[in-house]
Amino acid sequence: MKNPNRETLSQLEDIPNVGKAIGGDFRLIGIDHPDKLIGKDPFDLYEILCEKTGIRHDPCVIDVFMSAVDFMEGGEPKPWWSFTKERKSKLLTIKVKS
Repeated sequence: MKNPNRETLSQLEDIPNVGKAIGGDFRLIGIDHPDKLIGKDPFDLYEILCEKTGIRHDPCVIDVFMSAVDFMEGGEPKPWWSFTKERKSKLLTIKVKS
């Protein structure tokens, strides 16, 4: 996995786990620079993406969003699937509260 310097990133696709498709998804929802991910909630970003596109995306997209936000907030680069357990746990908590 690439280990870029987050302080000098200018392209979304330079973030670990972010390719052309996810970069396009981020741009669609108003995230056009890596720094704009700092402080964002990946679950909120996912909901905005689903609303904008009119379709329910695969929940694994949340894992990729989580990995990108985590990296930009100072985390080590990790494969997106390392966030799956955390995503499932948070979604279960959200459903229980509803």
